[in-house]
Amino acid sequence: MPPMHKIALDALTEQHLAAARLAASGRSAHTVLGGHDATLRQTLIALAGGQKLDDHESPGEATLQVLRGHVRLFTGNDSADAATGELLVIPDERHALEAIHDSVVLLTVAKRP
Repeated sequence: MPPMHKIALDALTEQHLAAARLAASGRSAHTVLGGHDATLRQTLIALAGGQKLDDHESPGEATLQVLRGHVRLFTGNDSADAATGELLVIPDERHALEAIHDSVVLLTVAKRP
């Protein structure tokens, strides 16, 4: 197990939001914890206002914590908004995400065994 360490989410938020604003895709991401095959994964995702992550499946239980901005999560015929300091539980179904304003979220996924 790796030694205890802390991660400056504010600094990562600033860095990746700046990168998202400059990127043609309007987004930037950084794996904070875990990896593709990890049981628990946390990813910081920055989206410039108006950008989307298209419909996709979740590989496990997931939450989305808004570190900055305002986002909208879409599932089927439903949607939910969240702003800075709020947490959304992502339903176990196809979903999409839109940044209403420049936004940074922390996606936490507990992968199914």
